[in-house]
Amino acid sequence: MSPTRPPADPPGDDTLDLRLDELVALLEGGHPEGGHLKGDRPAAELLDGDLLDSVASWDPAVTPVGTFRLVPVRLERDVSLLAGWMNDPAVAAFWELSGPEAVTAEHLRAQLEGDGRSVPCLGLLDATPMSYFEIYRADLDPLARHYPARPHDTGIHLLIGGVTDRGRGVGTALLRAVADLVLDHRPRCTRVVAEPDIRNTPSVSAFLNGGFRYAAEVDLPDKRAALMIRDRALRHVL
Repeated sequence: MSPTRPPADPPGDDTLDLRLDELVALLEGGHPEGGHLKGDRPAAELLDGDLLDSVASWDPAVTPVGTFRLVPVRLERDVSLLAGWMNDPAVAAFWELSGPEAVTAEHLRAQLEGDGRSVPCLGLLDATPMSYFEIYRADLDPLARHYPARPHDTGIHLLIGGVTDRGRGVGTALLRAVADLVLDHRPRCTRVVAEPDIRNTPSVSAFLNGGFRYAAEVDLPDKRAALMIRDRALRHVL
């Protein structure tokens, strides 16, 4: 899920053309001429280590398939469940985290003990854990070397845990709901991005049906990915 050879910039408005001082100001939540952008928190507040605007406090979302909520992972409580999902052949083919529980634990620990740029979450549907999400700062991730990232771009990784929840529109509903949660709770984020494996056609289709647009193909170290983008400006159109 980290990147290699940068692709040509996708057409349209995905190209970022900011001076260095503007980029730094945006990352700090300020304005290059001083002060702060309307609705932004002061720069000092942005230094508290919360890079994703308190995912744990995000509201539940009502979806066509039930009430959905993101709950940040607790290693001791959740690792066995997640390791079981990672060993499902359909999941392992793309996540490559099959094996003993320690493999999943190491993957989770790297995020939980990191700098906060990625938050692993259980997805609860009507209070039942049934999916796993990683909400991450795409602009601070190695992925940003492989597409024209914008400050506060927020990425999504997803797996559906239960076989009975696959292939019936649940993934589409959850992707739309989570993208809306990001845009509702992260006012500085103008785009939600994802990079599913290009071979994972059900996943790519779910993103397209969930309001994302296909922007480009990108070569990452572990896969050729479809760069999917959901724009704030188009959220009520797509």
